[in-house]
Amino acid sequence: MATIDDIQQEIIEEFSVFDDWMDRYQLIIDMSADLPLIDAGHKTDKYIIDGCQSRVWLYAECRDGRMWLTADSDAIITKGLVWLLVRIWNGQTPADILASDPYFIQEIGLSQHLSPTRSNGLLAMIRQIRLYAAAFSRL
Repeated sequence: MATIDDIQQEIIEEFSVFDDWMDRYQLIIDMSADLPLIDAGHKTDKYIIDGCQSRVWLYAECRDGRMWLTADSDAIITKGLVWLLVRIWNGQTPADILASDPYFIQEIGLSQHLSPTRSNGLLAMIRQIRLYAAAFSRL
C-alpha cells in the first residue's frame, strides 16, 4: 500500500500539469467521480461535518488496524475536496493519519485559491478525519 506521502506526491504531480486554476478546479470536479460514496444508511445528520457550508457526510470505520473512509457532498467541488482527503488517508493506520500533514493542500495552491468558506469546510473535514483517527487509535 502506498504511503500518505507517496499519495500526496501523486496528487502534486497531477496538479502540476495545470497552470490555470480553472483547469485545476475542473480536475477537482473530475476527481470527485472516484470518491467512495457513503452508504445511504450513513447519509444522515450523524455523519454531517459541522463547519462546512455545503452538506458533507463522512463515515469512517476501522478494519484490521486501518481506517476506511466513505463520503459524499451536495456540492461538486466540495465532493472533490473530500475525495482528495479520502485518497491520502483511506486505508492508512490511525497513527499514521494523526502523524501526517496534508501538505499537498499548500503545494497545489488550494490554500490560496479556495474561498474562505471552502477553506473552513476543508479544515472541518480534516478535523473530523483526525477525530475519527484519534478515536480508532484508542481501540
